[in-house]
Amino acid sequence: MMTMKLNSTLSLLVMLNFFLNVVSAREFETDTIKTDQGNLIIHFIGHGSLMFEFKHKIIDVDPYSKLTDYDSLSKADLVLVTHVHQDHFDTIALNKIHKQNTLVVFTQECANTGKYKGNSAIMNNGDKKDVMGLGIEAVPAYNIINKRPNGQPFHPKGNGNGYIITFGNKRIYVAGDTENIPEMKDFGKIDIAFLPMNTPTMTPEQVADAAKIIQPKILYPYHYSNNDPSKVAELLKNSKDISIRIRNMK
Repeated sequence: MMTMKLNSTLSLLVMLNFFLNVVSAREFETDTIKTDQGNLIIHFIGHGSLMFEFKHKIIDVDPYSKLTDYDSLSKADLVLVTHVHQDHFDTIALNKIHKQNTLVVFTQECANTGKYKGNSAIMNNGDKKDVMGLGIEAVPAYNIINKRPNGQPFHPKGNGNGYIITFGNKRIYVAGDTENIPEMKDFGKIDIAFLPMNTPTMTPEQVADAAKIIQPKILYPYHYSNNDPSKVAELLKNSKDISIRIRNMK
């Protein structure tokens, strides 16, 4: 009888844990994108943080612990970190979503801090890797106009990455902290672009300019803080081939 009660209690705890995880996951908006290798599910965590589900793998980008309790979300198979700033390279979040085989891809500057002790790989601007069946390209992310009082860019060229991730036949560009840099014209076909709109990244006008250069089929303004992403939609109202989708990514 005692064994039956114990088993029943354990079952209830397992069900409760599952329910709490599902509730937590449902706090975020999600979109489903069809690819030739199955559905890509995008979870919009907030700020610069995204989570992708694809072929039974979890891919996080710039997880940030101030946005959510990452203990309640699925552990990551792969994490992409764009640059060293704390709201993008957050070791608290990284340690929460880490499991035995998690790989964190980040920049040399992140590696130099020595803060993350798990399994990692460095990618610099221009590097390309096949990781867990996904094509990963590290592209430049930097400021030209936005500078600190000492004249140094908030995001110097060469320090940060954007990432182009190939999910099946879809190429997804997650820009990181960048302006509308000239290298964007060489990115090739981009199906979905996440472009930041928060000083010191881009103004709505710069986001619109970047979108016109990249010509994504879908544009998600993200990392926009208190800026109004609908301004981008207004600026691109005549760009009929770009679908602007606004999600909660403050």
